[in-house]
Amino acid sequence: MKIIINNIPEEGLNLQFHKDSNWFRNLLPEKEKNDFSLRDVDVSCIAKRIRENVFIDGTVETIVASNCCRCLEITHLPIKSNFRYTYVPAEDRGTEEEELAPEDLEYGYYHDDVIDLEAIIFEQIMLQIPMRILCADTCKGLCPHCGNNLNASSCSCQADFINERLAVLKKLKVSDNK
Repeated sequence: MKIIINNIPEEGLNLQFHKDSNWFRNLLPEKEKNDFSLRDVDVSCIAKRIRENVFIDGTVETIVASNCCRCLEITHLPIKSNFRYTYVPAEDRGTEEEELAPEDLEYGYYHDDVIDLEAIIFEQIMLQIPMRILCADTCKGLCPHCGNNLNASSCSCQADFINERLAVLKKLKVSDNK
C-alpha cells in the first residue's frame, strides 16, 4: 500500500486495510520464513499533510503463531501496536554516519512523493515480536533428560543428575588471587 502525497486531502486520508499471512511471509528473509507465522493483519491509520510534511497515526493488529521457547508447543501471541510517524522529503544526504536521538526514530523520509505503508507495518510487527516467545510466564519447559513437557505432566528423572562429561568440574578449585 503506497500513499501518494499529492492525493492526501486537507482533512486527511483515512485508510483501513487487511493483509493476509502470505503478505508478511513474502517480506521476510528466506531463513526466517519458518520461525513464526501471522494470522491476518488489520491496519487502520490516518495520514495528514501540512505542506510537504506527512503525519501518519495508526494501529496494527495481528496474532503471531510460534513455538514456545521452553516447551516447544505452538502458542498464539496477540499483537496490537499504535504507531506515529512524521515523513519529510528526502534530501541529498552525505554518506557520513549520524547518531540518532530517540525522537529521530519517529521520522522517515519519502522519495518521489510516495510513502510505502507496507514498510511501516512490517517494521511495527517486527518490533512487537519478543525475542523469546513463551506460552506463559510460568512455563516449565521440557525435561532436559527425557524431553517430557513439564507443563503437561511430571517425570521421574533425577533433578540432581550430573552429566558424566562435566563431573570433573566438581573437583575444580577456584582461587581468588589478585
